[in-house]
Amino acid sequence: MNRSFRYELRPTARQAQSLLVLLDAQRELYNAALEERIGAWKWERRPVSYFDQCRTLTELRTVRPDVLICGVKVCRGTLKRLDRAFQAFYRRCRSGETPGYPRFKGKHRWDSVQWEDIAGWKVTDAGRLYLRGVGHVKLNLHRPLRGVPKAITVKREGRRWYVSIRCVDVPAQPLPTTGMSVGIDRGIIAFVATSDGELVDNERFGRRAAQRLTAGQQDLARKKRGSRRRRLAVERVAAHHRRVRHQRADFAHKLSRRLVNDHDVIVLEDLRVANMVRRPKPRPNDEGGFDPNGASAKAGLNRSIHDAGWASLAQMVFYKAEDAGRDVILVPAAHTSQTCAECGHVAAGNRHETTFRCLVCGHSDHADVNAARNILRAGLALRDAPADREAQH
Repeated sequence: MNRSFRYELRPTARQAQSLLVLLDAQRELYNAALEERIGAWKWERRPVSYFDQCRTLTELRTVRPDVLICGVKVCRGTLKRLDRAFQAFYRRCRSGETPGYPRFKGKHRWDSVQWEDIAGWKVTDAGRLYLRGVGHVKLNLHRPLRGVPKAITVKREGRRWYVSIRCVDVPAQPLPTTGMSVGIDRGIIAFVATSDGELVDNERFGRRAAQRLTAGQQDLARKKRGSRRRRLAVERVAAHHRRVRHQRADFAHKLSRRLVNDHDVIVLEDLRVANMVRRPKPRPNDEGGFDPNGASAKAGLNRSIHDAGWASLAQMVFYKAEDAGRDVILVPAAHTSQTCAECGHVAAGNRHETTFRCLVCGHSDHADVNAARNILRAGLALRDAPADREAQH
């Protein structure tokens, strides 16, 4: 398996200053490489590839040796980052999506650098990360590093520094079987409802922090652009957002770990979250204006979906289950909340908000728990279908 391990770096004051200089130099290289691509196509109609720009690093060594003070490998990582941005732009153009052209990076929009191979850095046995041009930086190894390290990304978040180490050939850690299967229904009021009848409340971390975020944004709006006080206000608002993100991730990590530890088979709805939070299309009328399209109500729903973090939970369940040797099955989400888990009757009138009552057999249950039971049944049917076909042959 391939895995990324994230650790906190604890640099000294001098090392932190060296990292800041490295960030600024690589940002300048990124902007210069972007300008080269734009100019070559605009004036010469000539495309510039990643390999073409890597060849210019040799000449850059004599002109701007300060950019290459940490080695050529980190510069190649910066050029590869620009190349990925262009590849994503071309992919969106081909698929008909809204293309976002790669943009120049300002100082506050560039907070990470990456090494794409094993040169220029090393994790030592003493629990330190050696970076060429920076030194041996103390590393908080809160969990063992597994597999073969191949690449790293060093990132600044506020006043803290982190490193993500990408490893290959990571050995699995299978867990003993439990003989249990579970269906999971994700929602807004109850974050998770299981087929066993358990309801996990939605903590709504974003809504809880809304008052602090609003006060921080209002304080930021009163500051003069370019001033020191505005910069400090920006850092305070960013700290509020980081806190919410960390709370949401911690909650999802603990929940996904418990689900994987307790069950051999986990069945989830195949939710297209990106489509669910899409804005409603405008409705132009004959008078030159627009008819109501429910955008205000949809905005509130979208905010709640983002705050719940459905996609993050599914992603964590997937990689933890792969490591533990568990099975994760995705089933279509259509009609799971309208189907009776007892008799199979499907009707929109079966569900009334959080209560499910079948119009045919009278079965009554929590609506999300009933949906989770349907999800589990559909997942087990998908799992057993290949075995049934082999038995028929």
